[in-house]
Amino acid sequence: MAYLIIDVGGTKMRIAMSRDLSRLEEPVIVDTPQNYQKALGALIMAGRDMAKGGTLQGVVVGLPALLSADAQTILDATNLPAWEGHAFARDLENALGARVIIENDTGLVGLGEAVYGAGKGTRTLMYLTVSTGVNAARIVDGQIDRLNHGVSTGRQYVSMGEHPVPWETVISGAAIQRTYGKHPKLLGKDNPLWEELARVVAFGVHNTVLHWLPERIVLGGSMFNEIGISPERVRFHLENIRTGYPAVPQIVHASLGGLGGLWGGIARLKQKG
Repeated sequence: MAYLIIDVGGTKMRIAMSRDLSRLEEPVIVDTPQNYQKALGALIMAGRDMAKGGTLQGVVVGLPALLSADAQTILDATNLPAWEGHAFARDLENALGARVIIENDTGLVGLGEAVYGAGKGTRTLMYLTVSTGVNAARIVDGQIDRLNHGVSTGRQYVSMGEHPVPWETVISGAAIQRTYGKHPKLLGKDNPLWEELARVVAFGVHNTVLHWLPERIVLGGSMFNEIGISPERVRFHLENIRTGYPAVPQIVHASLGGLGGLWGGIARLKQKG
């Protein structure tokens, strides 16, 4: 048996095989092409190479996009606009000859953290990623909330002025690079910006907690690395602004690193439907 798991990010794609849905083979990491056909061809080639002539039993893909209600078509992909409108699941199924499940990439990483990582043992989990972009996913009883195909948490407004400000335009890695003209990690560990960003993250987390009431919050993505936003400071600011719920949920850092989406793929393939 062979199962293909793909985690597509705005800049990198991670591709791995599992033979038994309990272990991952060494993943291949490649740049994410902006051109849809080029990206599709690269994924098809990688899948065939990894299968080594065997039959694929299933494929799961995490995409940084809003998906159609039937989870077949890419509706909105901020960092991959040329992918929009394509029936990704059908195109990959026709080429690989196996059923393809696609999920929002944040949901798939959140599932990985819920089943195998920092959210293990939690019934209701909020996973937040702040990286090139910003999004969150709700995981309930070890499954991605079915509404997650249409969630884009990073677009919530954190300002109500004449020109409302979306959350992701303030805290994402892409936003910081545009503003400061350099990669966020080059700003240095002691830059006061990180404290201000922790405060802004706390406001968006607060809004999401009001809707989802998670038991635990897992923070992941490159902006929560050692040079970046401190999860502890996010909790500090959340304690100061909390209203409408009795206590701040437990806040922890993601534990699966760049493999969260791949482990989430294993968990998703084990589920029916």
